[in-house]
Amino acid sequence: MGVEGCTKCIKYLLFIFNFIFWLAGGVILGVGLWLRHDNQTSSLLSLEFEGAQAPSTFYISTYILIAVGAVMMFVGFLGCYGAIQESQCLLGTFFACLVILFACEVAAGIWGFMNRDQVSKELIKFYDSAFEKATLSSSDNDPSVAVVHVFHETLNCCGKGVLSATTWVGRLCPKKDLILNLSTSCHQRITELFSDKLYLVGIAALVVAVIMIFAMIFSMVLCCGIRNSQVY
Repeated sequence: MGVEGCTKCIKYLLFIFNFIFWLAGGVILGVGLWLRHDNQTSSLLSLEFEGAQAPSTFYISTYILIAVGAVMMFVGFLGCYGAIQESQCLLGTFFACLVILFACEVAAGIWGFMNRDQVSKELIKFYDSAFEKATLSSSDNDPSVAVVHVFHETLNCCGKGVLSATTWVGRLCPKKDLILNLSTSCHQRITELFSDKLYLVGIAALVVAVIMIFAMIFSMVLCCGIRNSQVY
């Protein structure tokens, strides 16, 4: 015997929320893939200078995001199927998965908040080491010059914002919009680049968290309704 009355409404509400959750998982997966293959971040984080590579912390975060999106899509499908079939087993598994996902999201949020400036600081340090070597080099074929050019052309900036010397400007700064680039610190550009992306991820995580809370509530109510309908 299927559920009736308010419980039946909750059944379809749970299905709708799970479908939204499944779509949200697809969005998270898409955002993760976009961040991983974004031209700006890829061109900067793939650089190598004197045997040292650009920090990979950001890529680790994107891989986690991709994995979370894929798991969310699976869990969303599980919840949709469990709601339609009125299966206590599937709904119980769905609830357990949601609890684990929610705990992981909270932990990731705390870790992300504590390390929100880490990626930009590591990349700024990498840029500074290449920039200092490039300004002292007299050869345009020096690897440090190539690294600095990628930063300047990708971010439309030049130097650290304070020009104590101008001998390197013609070699290192992009010729296009030179005055604008000279007035723009690469430190500022690097910070803005990752701050904007973290802001986007934070909004997505908040929306998903709200959906998860409602889905957990509805799944438990539906489980209880199914159990009671079987008793009667």
